[in-house]
Amino acid sequence: MPNDPLAIPSAATERAAQLRVELARHNHAYYVLDNPTIPDADYDKLFRELQAIEQDYPALVSSDSPTQRVGGAPLPQFEQVRHSVPMLSINNGFRDEDIVNFDRRVREGLKTEAGVEYHCELKFDGLAINLRYENGLLVNAATRGDGATGENVTANIRTVRAIPLRLQGDKPPAIIDIRGEVLMFKADFASLNARQRDAGQREFANPRNAAAGSLRQLDPRITAKRSLRFFAYGIGVLEGAALPASHSALLDWYMQMGIPVAAERRIADGAEGLLAFYRDIGLRRAQLPYEIDGVVYKVNAVAQQAQLGFVSRAPRFALAHKFPAEEAMTIVQDIGLQVGRTGAMTPVARLAPVLVGGVTVTNATLHNEDEVRRKDIQIGDTVIVRRAGDVIPEVVSFVPELRPADARPFVMPALCPVCASPIVRPEEEAVARCSGGWVKCPAQRKGGLLHFVSRRAMDIEGLGDQLVDQMVERNVVTTAADLYRLGLGSLATMERMADKSAANVLKAIEKSKSTTLARFIYALGIRHVGESTAKELARHFGSMDALQKADEAQLLDVADVGPVVARSILQFMADPMNVELIEQLRANGVHWEEGASGARPKPLAGLTFVLTGTLPTLSRDDAAEQIEMAGGKVAGSVSKKTSYVVAGSDAGSKLAKAETLGVPVIDEAALLGMLPPSNESES
Repeated sequence: MPNDPLAIPSAATERAAQLRVELARHNHAYYVLDNPTIPDADYDKLFRELQAIEQDYPALVSSDSPTQRVGGAPLPQFEQVRHSVPMLSINNGFRDEDIVNFDRRVREGLKTEAGVEYHCELKFDGLAINLRYENGLLVNAATRGDGATGENVTANIRTVRAIPLRLQGDKPPAIIDIRGEVLMFKADFASLNARQRDAGQREFANPRNAAAGSLRQLDPRITAKRSLRFFAYGIGVLEGAALPASHSALLDWYMQMGIPVAAERRIADGAEGLLAFYRDIGLRRAQLPYEIDGVVYKVNAVAQQAQLGFVSRAPRFALAHKFPAEEAMTIVQDIGLQVGRTGAMTPVARLAPVLVGGVTVTNATLHNEDEVRRKDIQIGDTVIVRRAGDVIPEVVSFVPELRPADARPFVMPALCPVCASPIVRPEEEAVARCSGGWVKCPAQRKGGLLHFVSRRAMDIEGLGDQLVDQMVERNVVTTAADLYRLGLGSLATMERMADKSAANVLKAIEKSKSTTLARFIYALGIRHVGESTAKELARHFGSMDALQKADEAQLLDVADVGPVVARSILQFMADPMNVELIEQLRANGVHWEEGASGARPKPLAGLTFVLTGTLPTLSRDDAAEQIEMAGGKVAGSVSKKTSYVVAGSDAGSKLAKAETLGVPVIDEAALLGMLPPSNESES
């Protein structure tokens, strides 16, 4: 029987193995080295031969066979994957002085006057991906997502021929997370759009959108037809192998394992070396086969990276140096208003469509009324539009000599265009606001609800823009408290909502009732109170009642809270509608752990922890939350400033770094012993 391994001729087994090795070598030469070794027709002949053998003997099919890249059946949805090590963002620099200051901060952090060695590489305009290999075999691929959790796109990644299904070498690591960018070359993008035009389908705006759209296809067979590439630039988890001593050595190691790495990289010393690389790449940017939006500088020595550590969600040892945003000219056809969740009225220029940086722009922000007057932008003007940071379109200036005789200045209306409530502008503020609030203004209601249900707030899955729009427009929901009164009948009547999807939304709403004080504070949408400030407020006061009763002096004792934030919190808590909202949410079952009275104990104040491996009873999120509630902080990497590393089973490179730097290592039991007794953390 062909499916019986014992019945397969040895010649077929040997030939299939030979063909897999040969095709993998040709793939590497073509996609990684950009140096094809055989004509396409000869490659296709070898490929068809392997297909024929595997068709005759299905038991010979292996997960790393080149024939398995063509894509399987469509996926019902993308699963969520939590990154073992967060995929952090990198701070940006735009001017030469930003790079000089970055180099100065690095030298100060390393306590050295000597020049620092940096690794310079490109900032690709694609989609960040984490590739997990276990014992050399690709087992999982996930998008960056929000940095902590991404989408499982393994089936689609397997169709990308630039990515090896098995690492080269005799002794691959037990586990390695390889991080990099999936992108589409300019020539492949042009070919894709030509095919789209021929088929009468919508063209993609730019290579990045094409790459992201191709990788997020639910049908891997569609992804397989798109020419996607990959370049590695970082690492997450590493187990079963020693971490190279430098970033450049890491990328060299990747190349030895068959992982694509961009050739445009260089070692440089000091700020002058960084700026020289930036200018050189800037001159050659248009000739590169792919789109980039800047370059990235990283301290090369891994030990120095660990010494510098991280600030917020970005490493201190790296900086992205962005290229100047691209600009174009177009005409302002009108100026409208966008109403934000706090009532902020943002003037928006409605433009004649124009291509800026590969994207068709029809709207651009004018920020606020004062900015419109300062730039003297009028309806009918010819203006210069820029994609600020290559992302947000903005109007830079108008062209005086092209101003028509019938140009009209913008006048802020007296009433909100959405709810007709009076527009007010508080003293000493640049932003005018709708006075209607959640109850009167649907725009604020929608924005507030979307913020309330967002992942970092109450984390209610299934409540997206379209569903929230419908609920607001049909007056099904007036405040966030109404979400917890929804029934299956009211949800199932919404467009594109069947009983099953409505039931899933209700389950998500029920699940969100059990939350944390920090998440609840953040979800309320208090002006100027972001996620970090909400955590500090929760740590300091320990209960919602204590926060609501706090005066300005008590608020100013909180880290991250200044006079502006304190006044904003006081104004929010003084509004009877907000007090009623909080009471209704609690009455509807929303709850969290609080301190018994006043500020909860903070025995871990001033201490920084790093979590690694699998703990016996706590998930990493649970452990991090308990540390933060006790006043401690949780970092993503080990440095000399780390107080403790909490290690579980299968701890990886973080444990090794801790031992090298002499950082104390404790287990879960020791951590629990440092936390307040459970009766102190229950309300």
